[in-house]
Amino acid sequence: MATDEQVKTTTGIAHHGAERLPSVDVDSFNIELKDEDGFLGDRASKGAFRDMLDRWRKPLRKSGEDPFGDMPSDEISKKTLDAILAGDDVKAAALVHSAIEEFAQELAYVTRRFLKSKAWAKTERIVVGGGFRDSKLGELAIARTEIILRHEDIKIEIVPIRNHPDEAGLLGALHLAPSWIFEAHDSILAVDIGGTNIRCGLVETSWKKAKDLSKAKVVHSDLWRHADDEPTREGAVKRLTKMLKGLITEADKEGFKLAPFIGIACPGVINADGSIEKGAQNLPGNWESSKFNLPASLLEGIPEIGEHDTAILMHNDGVVQGLSEVPFMQDIDRWGVLTIGTGLGNARFTNRRKESGKDKDSAENGKKKAKDSKGD
Repeated sequence: MATDEQVKTTTGIAHHGAERLPSVDVDSFNIELKDEDGFLGDRASKGAFRDMLDRWRKPLRKSGEDPFGDMPSDEISKKTLDAILAGDDVKAAALVHSAIEEFAQELAYVTRRFLKSKAWAKTERIVVGGGFRDSKLGELAIARTEIILRHEDIKIEIVPIRNHPDEAGLLGALHLAPSWIFEAHDSILAVDIGGTNIRCGLVETSWKKAKDLSKAKVVHSDLWRHADDEPTREGAVKRLTKMLKGLITEADKEGFKLAPFIGIACPGVINADGSIEKGAQNLPGNWESSKFNLPASLLEGIPEIGEHDTAILMHNDGVVQGLSEVPFMQDIDRWGVLTIGTGLGNARFTNRRKESGKDKDSAENGKKKAKDSKGD
């Protein structure tokens, strides 16, 4: 039964954390698979890669041949590692490749476990996002993972997420919104909340150019690294409200027809009423409290956008990042997303098929786009 709060924040659209969205059914998200060593996600996270790199550096460090000297492994930037992969120092490149290989073996193990779960049965393609993907070393690890699985006769396609991970979490919010929003408006507000940063964006739909939202783009964004400021929960909501109001002003100034809709990506298991059941431990303050509801709190600060009541829909961050790929997954039925960051986010989707000629045409266009993208 929907609560008054739920109805208030999602009137006319899906509920928070919904299993059924306009383009897909969300078969599962935020699964926490375990083995004898603990949570599987811990084996294929950003931190896990740094631990692997450190282990491969250890014997070189003892002999004074470590190319990174005394620098801690978790302080070596992705940019530095990518430069080494492209550079002339063969031993340093081999060291990084060793860590990539070990990580790919772990990611392949984790992927196998997901594919064996009931929720991930018959998955045809997996998109890999998260901050780790935004690097050459991440792309190599993803490609190597697919090769490992293919060698084991597991027929699965594993591809890096198409958009920059920072933008994918904002673009995916479009696929939370009902299609009627796009007929009268050309943009929405999107929020991507993480354990380190909160990012807000003004997302242009470009719906008239492509009704599948494949041409959508982030035209303005605002980033706050909240981990540096260590705010209270209330302070974080206040800052987020201010960021969104700034984007509303920007949209008005530039003549956008901004929809009265805010799509939010947030870590954790999102309940239908907008509360967070678990998984928000890295956010500032206690976001899992029964007394806290982010959508309702934002509505107090932004009750209207333009002349209409504000509607807000919140979903898990892995789900929303994955949703950015919807336009390019129309050549298959079932697909998943893994986001490699502080942890390993995950979601599995089934495309919603309709029988109209328009939708069949859309599916054919999706197949063409997917084919074309392989040649990019």
